[in-house]
Amino acid sequence: MNVKQPLYRLIARTGEAARYWEKHGKTEWQQAWEELLAEFEELLPSGSGFDAGTKIEHASASKIVLRTSFHHMNEHGYYDGWTEHVITVIPDLVNGFDLRISGRNKNGVKEYIADVFFDVLKQEFIWDGHKIKRAEP
Repeated sequence: MNVKQPLYRLIARTGEAARYWEKHGKTEWQQAWEELLAEFEELLPSGSGFDAGTKIEHASASKIVLRTSFHHMNEHGYYDGWTEHVITVIPDLVNGFDLRISGRNKNGVKEYIADVFFDVLKQEFIWDGHKIKRAEP
């Protein structure tokens, strides 16, 4: 069965499945769902300032917590430091989800981070139970 869903929903459901099997002592199933979460990390921002990638720290029906770093450049095109950020994805009954971005707002980067993560988390993917692929528009 091919299920087309936005990435944030797939991440939340996968996190819930991992927690369910952990609670029921089925570590092999828990591990399988956690491996799928690691595959989803590959779809999250990496490069273009997010040079250290993005990690999923928590995923459940009530929230998703992502951790990333942003590599800043100055006006001359030289790297001039990193900022660390936690992106918390919370349910929103009107828009699907909302984002909270923690960390220093160097050069107004938090608005950019919110735009990038909002776009990627809204993208639809198809998961057939074995592999994930981007849905055709």
